Amino acid sequence: MPNTPITEQARQKAREELERKGQTAKGFADLHELNPSTVYAVLSGQSHCRRGEAHRAAVLLGIKDGVIAQ
Repeated sequence: MPNTPITEQARQKAREELERKGQTAKGFADLHELNPSTVYAVLSGQSHCRRGEAHRAAVLLGIKDGVIAQ
């Protein structure tokens, strides 16, 4: 899935899943040791999620298929 844009449908599904769990984007970020701004950028479509923390956030949110390197 490299260089494949993440659809708005995938982002919406991730937002709905957070809401279903009663979890905020900030709470998700804190739980996974991410910057809350990064999680908001991923969920809003402001980030391409190709590398780094944005990639990690997208994978953890389930909107991108990928591997998180340790």
